[in-house]
Amino acid sequence: MTTVSNPVNHTQNRTAGKVLSWSKTSFGIKGKTELGNFEISTYADSTIRVRMSRMDEFSPNPYSVIAEEQACIHSLEEINQQLVIKTGKIILVLNLNQWAIKFMDHDGNVLNEDDPSFGISWLGTEVTNYKKLQDGEKFIGLGEKTGGLNRAGQAFTNWNTDYFAYGTSDDPLYMSIPFYMGIHHQKAYGIFMDNTYKSVFNFGASNRRFSYFSADDGDMDYYFIHDDTISKIISAYSHLTGTMEMPPLWSLGYQQCRYSYYPESEVKTLAQTFRDKDMPADVIYLDIHHMENYKVFTFDKKNFPDPKSLIQHLKAKGFRVVVIMDPGIKVEKTYEPYQEGEAQNLFVKYPDGEIYEGQVWPGWCAFPDFTAEKTRIWWAEKMAYYTDLGVDGFWTDMNEPASWGQHTPNLINFDYEGEQVSHRKARNIYGMQMARAAQEGAKHQGQQRPFVLTRAGFAGIQRHAAAWTGDNVSSEEHMLAGIRLVNSLGISGVPFAGYDVGGFCGEASKSLFARWMSIATFSPLFRAHSMINSNDAEPWAFGEEVEEIAKTYMKLRYRLLPFIYAAFRQSSLTGLPIVKSLVVDFPFDHKVFDGRFENQYLFGESLLVIPVESTKNITKAYLPEGNWYHLFTGEAYAGNQEVYLDCPINYLPVMVKGGSIIPMQSAIAHTGETPESTLSLHLFAGETTGTFHYYEDDGNSLGYQNGDYFQRKIHLDSKQSFVHFEKVEGSFSSKFEEIELIFHGFDISEASVEDSAINISQKEIAFLDKISDFDPLPDNSLPYYTCGNKSTLRIPNSKEAFTVKFN
Repeated sequence: MTTVSNPVNHTQNRTAGKVLSWSKTSFGIKGKTELGNFEISTYADSTIRVRMSRMDEFSPNPYSVIAEEQACIHSLEEINQQLVIKTGKIILVLNLNQWAIKFMDHDGNVLNEDDPSFGISWLGTEVTNYKKLQDGEKFIGLGEKTGGLNRAGQAFTNWNTDYFAYGTSDDPLYMSIPFYMGIHHQKAYGIFMDNTYKSVFNFGASNRRFSYFSADDGDMDYYFIHDDTISKIISAYSHLTGTMEMPPLWSLGYQQCRYSYYPESEVKTLAQTFRDKDMPADVIYLDIHHMENYKVFTFDKKNFPDPKSLIQHLKAKGFRVVVIMDPGIKVEKTYEPYQEGEAQNLFVKYPDGEIYEGQVWPGWCAFPDFTAEKTRIWWAEKMAYYTDLGVDGFWTDMNEPASWGQHTPNLINFDYEGEQVSHRKARNIYGMQMARAAQEGAKHQGQQRPFVLTRAGFAGIQRHAAAWTGDNVSSEEHMLAGIRLVNSLGISGVPFAGYDVGGFCGEASKSLFARWMSIATFSPLFRAHSMINSNDAEPWAFGEEVEEIAKTYMKLRYRLLPFIYAAFRQSSLTGLPIVKSLVVDFPFDHKVFDGRFENQYLFGESLLVIPVESTKNITKAYLPEGNWYHLFTGEAYAGNQEVYLDCPINYLPVMVKGGSIIPMQSAIAHTGETPESTLSLHLFAGETTGTFHYYEDDGNSLGYQNGDYFQRKIHLDSKQSFVHFEKVEGSFSSKFEEIELIFHGFDISEASVEDSAINISQKEIAFLDKISDFDPLPDNSLPYYTCGNKSTLRIPNSKEAFTVKFN
């Protein structure tokens, strides 16, 4: 490729300049400016792509976007040296005299606009799009970024980094998601820059004139998204980059990890202790000490002499095994993966053809080039070693890629799907492509759903893996920071995410672990993890009282699985987060940006989780618009107000939105155990009609992709006093034969199904168990809350449509 401009001046900013020519295309326009080529195309009424390059051809970005261009232009005209493009949602105005774009809605409100002087500019190889700051503009997103909800006044770097024990304001971390949303004047928009070089997003840091996003090299390539709500903008972004596949049900259960559990006798004892203590759990992780000298695709023969027998033993007790996989392949001539990688030309190399080597756990290592298809195929085939042993899940770590010294040479070469690029362009997508290879390898299990957990990633990682937030710290501040990280990942298209409960680095206090477990009960990924040479950190390791607190929340998690699983199903369809920062549903409520309340989030559509430090017994919370109920006491609250809530160590403040339907099952020891045959639906009276998208399938196979599921919409109309069950879709038979309706906030005296009367009974409802009195002093007893007696009724779980009326 050759440039279309003068030689680069590395000391002076150069703008795109005047538009010299333009012409129509099937999906938009293309043309030339004084400094480069450009193309504007549409992907939906809500999504417009803008590309500019100083090269003859645009640089391919083959990893993040899977959507295709769509013809969505309603009109295109040139007026007074301006080109006006209209879609069903957006008006784009391009200044032809000096490249600058303005995006407006159909009412003429400015959503986002280029700085008129600078627009798209180059400084050496660095390409930047300068955007005019709007009055009061707030910025959210960017995935795994520390700090507060509102990014205004700050700048962030996207460069995947192995950051051990990072601080709560440190940047960058392990994952880069260059997608953000701007909010101002009751409007919102999103921008995704599809460039894998190191990039910077500046939201008004050190200036008050503009925000900008820049990349060290490559093209300016971004997608502008606008719709009526934040949810629709997130869904439009997810349409571009893909949604997660339905994970296996067992991955939604409790997961126990440590660096490391060995030998196999310790692993067996761990599993048996969960069962003996009646603490539900589904997953045990094997960290790097399961391997022979830290070499991937091996088991240590001394500590794990018969891994297949061990895994079968664990499966018999309801546990799945997840093994860690690091990318580094030990440089060892007798080590088969190294032999194959060298012979088949699968490793990253220097420009002169020598294999690049870096030091990690096994010593000096070569690194598979996951940006080459043949390498991904090879890695997936090698994973048969694990799947043949019965391993069910895969944990890709150190895949930034990390190496001792933290300075991978930028000149090393990567295939990048045949383009041949340097580390500068490939680093940010390396971890994502390793996760992609692992996902393919996991499919050696046949028709079972793969589960991959990754530390590093880029936009689109949600298609291949769940994510966790890396090497966090055992502190109150990190507990809350982890919540914000997961919330931010959720609004950036990565819904299946979590943090190391209890903290990886350091040692949690008793109260901190108890509180962290209660919060993580309402997290997509529920996994505890701890560091080598630290105290035991299993749920029973902090004393009897904390053990009981952890146990009752773990049981609540498993009782909530019908609610959680349905939330995952909706997320897999829409791309919307499972844990939603309040900004998603209430973007124009300034209180949701208040530092006192920015950690609050919705779990699913209904549960308002109010995280609070373990050192507090009372906290102030913000209840947004609507009506709310305290999940554990049943107390009713009006919305649009700040309230004080008690938060003893055994009760995390959780509220339920009025109009909600919360399905729950009986307690189980693990997801492979069948619950009792009655599904409980908790109905909460609301000011508006509530709808729940109920969903079931077998939890493990791919049959759901071919209609083998049980799904129906359930509507609650509190004012008209009925619950309507739509006809079931899909061929799967529900595991529940009976439905129990439990009414919260209603005064029920009679009920009927299709005019046939139903018996109503009363039942005391408590969502958590009472904690034993371990302290002999009565004043030190922990409280026990119930919601009181509630009206209940039971009906058959018919597949046909039916309506329950009550008054």
